[in-house]
Amino acid sequence: MRRLFSLLFFSAALASAQVTPLKSALPKTQISNPSSLPHFEDIARQAGLTVPHISSPDKRYIIESVSGGIGLFDCDNDGKLDIVVVNGSTVDRYRQHGGDPLVTLYHQDADLKFTDITKQAGLNRIGWGMGVAVADYDNDGLPDLYVTSYGGNVLYHNLGGCKFEDVTEKAGVAVGGLSLGAAWGDYDRDGNVDLFVSRYVHVDMDKLPELGSNEKFCRFRGVMVQCGPWGLPGESDFLFHNRGDGTFEDVSKKAGVDDPKHYYGMGVVWGDYDNDGWPDLYVANDAGPNYLYRNKHDGTFEEMGLMLGADLSGDGQELGSMGVDFGDYDHRGRLDLMVTEFVDQSDTLYHNNGDNGFADVTWHAGIGQPSHPYVGWGTGFVDFDNSGWTDIFVANGHVYPQVDTIPNAAHYKQPMLLFRNKHDGTFEEVGGSVGFSDMPLQSRRGAAFGDINNDGCVDVVTLNVGQPPSLLLNHCQNGNHRALFRLLGTKSNRLAIGARVTVKAGGVTQLSEVKGGSSYISQNDLRQHFGLGKNTNMDEVTVRWPNGEIETLRNVPADFIYTIVEGQGIKDKVALPSSEAVSR
Repeated sequence: MRRLFSLLFFSAALASAQVTPLKSALPKTQISNPSSLPHFEDIARQAGLTVPHISSPDKRYIIESVSGGIGLFDCDNDGKLDIVVVNGSTVDRYRQHGGDPLVTLYHQDADLKFTDITKQAGLNRIGWGMGVAVADYDNDGLPDLYVTSYGGNVLYHNLGGCKFEDVTEKAGVAVGGLSLGAAWGDYDRDGNVDLFVSRYVHVDMDKLPELGSNEKFCRFRGVMVQCGPWGLPGESDFLFHNRGDGTFEDVSKKAGVDDPKHYYGMGVVWGDYDNDGWPDLYVANDAGPNYLYRNKHDGTFEEMGLMLGADLSGDGQELGSMGVDFGDYDHRGRLDLMVTEFVDQSDTLYHNNGDNGFADVTWHAGIGQPSHPYVGWGTGFVDFDNSGWTDIFVANGHVYPQVDTIPNAAHYKQPMLLFRNKHDGTFEEVGGSVGFSDMPLQSRRGAAFGDINNDGCVDVVTLNVGQPPSLLLNHCQNGNHRALFRLLGTKSNRLAIGARVTVKAGGVTQLSEVKGGSSYISQNDLRQHFGLGKNTNMDEVTVRWPNGEIETLRNVPADFIYTIVEGQGIKDKVALPSSEAVSR
């Protein structure tokens, strides 16, 4: 019945969507309460983010379309977020030179200026970079970096001061093939973060299918394009258990998450969707059903996507899923799911109904029509206006440059979408009214979210194919209050990956979890951000640490960045600047 109802609703909504002309840029639309909207400014160039992502112009092969991720983390614990960007490569460069340096690392200096410190940081591995994920795998207090790639992933151990050493072979987490997603999570709650890696299609660099070579799998609306993923063999996935001595054990098959069907794995995220205190795992699979692995508390998982309705669209269709995030957008106390999809499919919003599973509410919530023409990638539940309600961001970009020759089709470079939460279970798309329409269109992939200038407003960085990244500075000074929480584990893993923060203020309860990888193969700020609206005080702040222990703080003032140490409460706080409106 769930799927039948969704099919009828979807068909009616799709009919209305199909009469809407396709446009490359979004107009500024009539919106409710426009005075409280955030405003974004791309400051990447003046900030020093100038290294372009490497990619061929015509994208003849699928491997040239799926890179790459971007991340925000404080590599030297100086209180300011640094930026790591995947570099990509091309088939020619990989064949001739083994590829390119996997990532570029930018250190944040003063006054929102960044310096490229990649070489001095020791990030020297070359290949074809795809995604990034951050955690402190050895609990020494320093964030470590895992990079997925084609031909071999790499684990960079942080030595301090943003200096890294390659410990991949020693740790046993190399992984061959084309890896895309990576996410850290302490699935057995032993205090050491474990690592999940999703892999995509099987790629033989010496036997790449040529552009348009197969009538069924290498055509798009009659135009010759790259082949795949349809018609190409997939790859298995990996779960590495952290032994606690700097090495990992491959437990993929034993745990039941190795993907014997070899679906095309892309974005991945850990999250406790059933509120039992144990991290579960969601895997976005391109052109196939997605996986929702329920943690059985014994080192194994049960795939629940089909049973709970989180594997396909509401009408039972397999989708081209890319990026993913968990978040509670309607204050029901359960983690909902946002999944970005391929063109003409609409991004999918799954509402978590507890024991009744997940419902595809895409069209009811207002996500369907605006996202339908585009190819979605990076995404996140983020409260951009500090209202206390999470909005949804989506980075878009086609995979086929050849679509620019097709009349009435969405172009290769596409707009970003911002779905503003209307506080009633629905959203309005406001990207054209928050500054996105003033920015050049790009074909974007990864997106990461964090407070880059420590002003209490969440900013965005995006990976732009073939171009330098974007740094979207959020000017959200509308008088709303907010708070950020930096969590440090003692018995739990040091960076508290998997911890849940619950905030009660003004009769509203919000929750968020610390994630070591999400969106589209990207890494968000590990600090947990909460918008508080007009509330100057939080009645209660509860931290459920990854090991299940709970700490509660009461009467916590707003407008601070707090550091909470497991078992010790608030150990530090830094005041945020005034949240009152300022001239732009």
